[in-house]
Amino acid sequence: MCPWTLGTKRSWPFGKPRHPLATFFHLFFRVTAIITYVCCDWFSKSFVGCFVTVLLLLSFDFWSVKNVTGRLMVGLRWWNQIDEDGKSHWIFEARKVSPNGMAATEAEARIFWLGLIICPMIWTVFFFSTLFSLKLKWLALVIAGIFLQAANLYGYILCKMGGDSDISKVTATFLSHAVFQTACPSDFQKPGLEGLEIHKC
Repeated sequence: MCPWTLGTKRSWPFGKPRHPLATFFHLFFRVTAIITYVCCDWFSKSFVGCFVTVLLLLSFDFWSVKNVTGRLMVGLRWWNQIDEDGKSHWIFEARKVSPNGMAATEAEARIFWLGLIICPMIWTVFFFSTLFSLKLKWLALVIAGIFLQAANLYGYILCKMGGDSDISKVTATFLSHAVFQTACPSDFQKPGLEGLEIHKC
């Protein structure tokens, strides 16, 4: 029996999620899209029906992760706006988490980042399997899945790193932070909740 199941009250090993509904929908649309893509031939022979269903699930996932679950689960948000001169600006907003709120949101943060990283990797595997098996009719859908999920991953990594547009530097820093946090979770300093940082690119 796991140690966190002992006692009268059940506790989570990394803190109970404060937003269970957001946590559920953070994974629901993307996991359902993957399952539907893999099993659609078993349930339906309609290519158009499967294509539209998976694409809708991916679109719902993109919107919910970008606008809802990222803000609630990790205090991050990104969006694009056009100024009066017609120039495009990327806005990265980070709400820092206080020490009192770290334990309660650690489970949410782990679920958020794992879902954000693993699912684009799965769609990348689908891309190569579709290419090598010559199922080219699914290629557009797989590319859409990679694009929609990688866009959220890229946006949130930039949020985490403070809006730095150098992707190689951002990736290296993000991975080093993730490794250090895994090795020494108690020594890893997380941002606090008192402030709201907004970066414009």
